Amino acid sequence: MEIRTCNPADGVYPATGDYVHAIEVRGAERLLFVAGTMGLDGEGRPGATLEEQLGLIWANIRTILGSAGMTVDNIVRVTSYLRDPAYAAANAAARVTALHGRPVPTTAIVAQTLADEWLVEVEVIAAG
Repeated sequence: MEIRTCNPADGVYPATGDYVHAIEVRGAERLLFVAGTMGLDGEGRPGATLEEQLGLIWANIRTILGSAGMTVDNIVRVTSYLRDPAYAAANAAARVTALHGRPVPTTAIVAQTLADEWLVEVEVIAAG
């Protein structure tokens, strides 16, 4: 599989260091579309804080990826749904940490979650 970053410098606003405009994937044999994942523990209880929920989200994503024989290195797209725009910086930091600094196309949307205690939901697309 070949991954090529498409990050034009002219004709579009510049990307920041933590995301790119697009990634082209060639020769992938598999695509994995991960549903929106919440910061819930194994019993289905949400983390008490934003940071705890973000940690649980990325742990859950790693577990889901592992069940498909993939890792965070296979992630090619991230979409985050935040209950509050104030969560953007912490969400971005958690993503950067989880992806070991590797920028991918990402979008963060402020939305009401289905349960008030769910502060963030993250969905990913992985290729392998």
